[in-house]
Amino acid sequence: MTDLTAAPPALATDADPAWIAAHPRVQRVPSRALTLFIQRRFLTADECVGLIDRIDAKRRPSTIADANGDGYFRTSETCDLDHDDPFVAVINARLDAFAGIASPHGEPIQGQRYDVGQEFKAHTDYFDPKGSDYAQYCSVAGNRTWTLMVYLNEPAAGGATRFTKIGKTVQPETGKLLAWNNRDGAGAPNPASLHHGMKVRSGLKHVITKWYRERPWG
Repeated sequence: MTDLTAAPPALATDADPAWIAAHPRVQRVPSRALTLFIQRRFLTADECVGLIDRIDAKRRPSTIADANGDGYFRTSETCDLDHDDPFVAVINARLDAFAGIASPHGEPIQGQRYDVGQEFKAHTDYFDPKGSDYAQYCSVAGNRTWTLMVYLNEPAAGGATRFTKIGKTVQPETGKLLAWNNRDGAGAPNPASLHHGMKVRSGLKHVITKWYRERPWG
């Protein structure tokens, strides 16, 4: 579990990479193209089990915002976690504090479950300003800024996250958090954030994902 005893005086509308880098056990991936952090043991094993149980109880087929004609582009299952659940609320507050972003700018935490052969092919989390779905998904809260993702378990084989543009592959590990900025240094959507949730070869993979927005969500 991350140590947030030195929480920022006030959560902001955007993350400060220096704040994230100052957390214990945080590694910044060397890259000029993408701001990407990794922290091991962000969640305890017991917390991960609690989240897995909730995901498995209410999972549904995952979807994508902009249909691209590939019926196998995203084959996982998804669960929208209940933020009225005190257990989930505590996890949500910890993610906000890690990022240093005010909670209203965050989407509800989403859980994903990957069975053998399931994947999420290379994609970005931001919405393309020129895409047909941009107005529908970004007119109120704006585009996605930061992504925080936590592995809840370790599949027997496969299931890594591959950042294809920077050549970085991160292996699943129970409780490990990834955090990255979906924008470049100028604040524009960053193609270097392209990432692939690779196929699970054996076992199951569970993760949670939280996205933050330019403006308050909802």
